[in-house]
Amino acid sequence: MRRNGEPSCAGAKENFQKRLDRILEEISEKGERKRLLLHACCAPCSSAVLEYLSRYFQITILFYNPNIETEEEYLRRAGELKRLLLEMGLSEIRLLLSSYRHEEFLAVSRGLEREPERGKRCRECFRLRLEKTAEEERRLELQGEHFDYFCTTLSLSPLKDAALLNRLGTEIAERQGLHYLPSDFKKGNRFLRSVQLSKEYSLYRQDYCGCEFSREEAMRRRAPSVS
Repeated sequence: MRRNGEPSCAGAKENFQKRLDRILEEISEKGERKRLLLHACCAPCSSAVLEYLSRYFQITILFYNPNIETEEEYLRRAGELKRLLLEMGLSEIRLLLSSYRHEEFLAVSRGLEREPERGKRCRECFRLRLEKTAEEERRLELQGEHFDYFCTTLSLSPLKDAALLNRLGTEIAERQGLHYLPSDFKKGNRFLRSVQLSKEYSLYRQDYCGCEFSREEAMRRRAPSVS
């Protein structure tokens, strides 16, 4: 392995924000920004995360979200992320847009279609996107680039399990000889900040993650109850 490994994420009660605070403090003390490959799920979640991390990292964003149900929706969300970078004055951040491959999500979801939101289907979806991010880091490093960490904006959402994301990310990183950045981006009122930034930049946002199964669940939540 080309790096010394970090301790694995312990359990659901671990404070990932404190771990991140220590890393950011060390970066600040050394006065040199590290390089981060950041998987982004959408512009609204990315807004507060980028505002927070761009002081400490040179960021490359990977937009890989095969869970999104249609190519039209995929391109719309990708376009909003591109616009956000321009309007936030973050043009130095490189954005990598993966091609639309919904069949990859359907493959890992097979047999889990009726799972509730935050169930086993979501776990496999997280794993797919994190594995792709790690693979992309390895591909870029073979071309001569170097990254210190990878992670995802997904933990910004109150509906996403940060402990699960950190466990999966760390396991994948250890297999690949990489570093996963411990994080729980919803901490520090950053989800609220993402809502504020979404309004400020008039960002397109949806009330479901992106897949047809989460959309159907969101529609059931919105449906008026029949007494």
